[in-house]
Amino acid sequence: MEKLVQALSFGGVLSERDIEIVANSFRIKELKSGEYFQESGNPADKIVFVEKGILRVYRRDEKGNDVTKYFIRENRFFADMISYYSAQPAADSIESVISSKICWICSKVFEKLMHEIPNLLIFFKSVSESTLLNKLKDNDFLNFGSAKTKYLEFVKRYPELSLQVPQQHIASYLKITPQSLSRIRSEILK
Repeated sequence: MEKLVQALSFGGVLSERDIEIVANSFRIKELKSGEYFQESGNPADKIVFVEKGILRVYRRDEKGNDVTKYFIRENRFFADMISYYSAQPAADSIESVISSKICWICSKVFEKLMHEIPNLLIFFKSVSESTLLNKLKDNDFLNFGSAKTKYLEFVKRYPELSLQVPQQHIASYLKITPQSLSRIRSEILK
């Protein structure tokens, strides 16, 4: 939980005592590659922190194809905000792409902590805003340019993901076919 403690220290918003209380409220879970943290259809009532590994947020389209929406990298927090706040079933699934170690906290415990530690709301808001800004930046490169341009930008922004995430998940995230991605990678390696 060392990385979680470091992440909670970000910005100096929380005191050492607050960080200790919050960190000790998280639970640890090891996930094997392909194992789910959350399946669609269930309410998303947890906030997750990736201590080690990579998670993928995806949903199935009308043809039954996986559409990768987001990768959750090490040292990142994540919550399915729509389901979390509405208590409605989640439309997305979250699975481990590689063996991962996560820390998680359920919403009831987190809400209680936010009442006890007012600065936790400030911390949570800054993390949420940072995550949203990164997603907006990603949307810029995902929606414009050729398949090759998208892949090169992905590798530039996320070199560790390009080496660890299976090719079909990267292709899905970039909204291209696995065959196109394979051709692009072959061109680049020449």
